Amino acid sequence: MSSLPRDPLDNTDRLLIDGTNLLYAMARGEGAAPPAALIGRLRGAIPATVGIELIFDGSPGPGMRGERVAAGLIVRHAGRRSADELLRSLVDETRATAGPQATAGLLIVSDDHDLRTSLRERGARTAGSAWLLGRLARGRLASPSVGNKRAARGAGAPGPGGRSGGSVGDHEDPDRPGWKPGRGATVKRGNPCRGRPSSGRMPP
Repeated sequence: MSSLPRDPLDNTDRLLIDGTNLLYAMARGEGAAPPAALIGRLRGAIPATVGIELIFDGSPGPGMRGERVAAGLIVRHAGRRSADELLRSLVDETRATAGPQATAGLLIVSDDHDLRTSLRERGARTAGSAWLLGRLARGRLASPSVGNKRAARGAGAPGPGGRSGGSVGDHEDPDRPGWKPGRGATVKRGNPCRGRPSSGRMPP
């Protein structure tokens, strides 16, 4: 199948990514990034129902050992083979064990023209790194930073301690009297009975 739906992730079960190729494309646009930096961004931008496999040339480096590094995300290294050879073998293995329908559920991301042609001939679908980088960029803009959530529009001004009213993480006691702003909010008030005679008679 050579044609892609409007969203390449439609009908996709597994997303196989030429990691070395993607890092090179990222370096041209965003600047160089370590392989580990891809993991969180990919898992946040791709639906949890789609399994992700990052394929790299060579052997694993420090911090990247072990295949399953996150929920639904696997990192593979080609070792003595090239990443292209490993990608072809993964597609061939899927076709041999699960059939053409499972192979059609594979989406491979790479900018290597010859690799993409050979994978489509095997029944898989392909997309370029520009599509995936665009999706990663949209995910970064849409997701607020953890711990820096903005208050909803119309919420009150920040209360004591600089926290915004209604923000996630505030655990206020609903029975505690509310803080009242104003000039007298911080004025110390003494005991209202102090200095008041205990009876109507003046002391002798």
